[in-house]
Amino acid sequence: MNLFRLSTVVLLAALASACASAPKPSAAAPAEATVIDSTATAAAPLPPEPPIDPASIDAPAPMADNATASEGEDDFAAIYGQSATYDPVADPTLPAPVQAPVAYDPWEQFNRQVHRFNNAVDRTVARPLARAYVAAVPRPVRLGVGNFFDNLRQPLTMVNQLLQGRPRDATQTFGRFVVNSTLGIGGLFDPASDLKMKRRSEDFGQTLGTWGWRRSRYIELPFFGPRTVRDVLGMAGDMPLSPVRQIEDDKTRIFLQGLNLVDTRAQLLSLDSLREGAVDDYALVRDSWLQRRNYQIESHRTPQQPSESELPEYLQDETDPTVPVDAMPMPEINGGG
Repeated sequence: MNLFRLSTVVLLAALASACASAPKPSAAAPAEATVIDSTATAAAPLPPEPPIDPASIDAPAPMADNATASEGEDDFAAIYGQSATYDPVADPTLPAPVQAPVAYDPWEQFNRQVHRFNNAVDRTVARPLARAYVAAVPRPVRLGVGNFFDNLRQPLTMVNQLLQGRPRDATQTFGRFVVNSTLGIGGLFDPASDLKMKRRSEDFGQTLGTWGWRRSRYIELPFFGPRTVRDVLGMAGDMPLSPVRQIEDDKTRIFLQGLNLVDTRAQLLSLDSLREGAVDDYALVRDSWLQRRNYQIESHRTPQQPSESELPEYLQDETDPTVPVDAMPMPEINGGG
């Protein structure tokens, strides 16, 4: 019995010493990670999702200051006469967009070839002669030459103004021709402009346009440059009225025609810088010429025209920048001996 008690006491003492020697867990030690069995989780059924109300998705979130926003929209509409959402495309207060004129050019491939030919002739012959003319002839003399050829075209302008039904302009043109031919010493001077007699330039091509031939296909002629089919027929109508072409002496006629060509090209030297910087020189020449030509025709058809201060400079100038029909040396078509 004593032996049993003794063994019991020894066993309890060994257990107590073992518990006392074991380390105590720290308070800051991380908690032991819990391992989750994925197979058990996957096997567990998920709870059913609650039903979604469609009305809750489409309905916008309520604004905290809805009343203030409505008042602001009303004030904006009262001031500007439109909703708060501004649409620059549908703004009725903006002016109508500018419609660029579309050139009627079905012969563009042929015209571009002629344009390259004319540019080659211009670079090798016309432009050098014009620059030499400007360098050698003083400006007052060049102005006198320009006035002289312009005065010679006044009877042609007067006839076309009568054909267009503009007798008042025709009377003023005739008076301008008389004044410059007498007081201006054959047209070398321009006293008619000092008398407020406006300079105009009309031809039979413009007359055909005034009569109703408004849309005509564009064509570029060798040496003559930009024209339309309407203006080509107009050239045939202007030739009999050309005073220079009535000169029978070939040397005198060719000299005057050559001087007219050089003077006309000298007046266009200021436009060379614009053409050199153009991406498409052919399109620039064609569009600018057609725009000016259409203005010359439409300016006498519509009653209301913009004032001269609103027009670009090349539309205000009455001088025709194209080659005149009487400036090109051509064989006579009247069959004279």
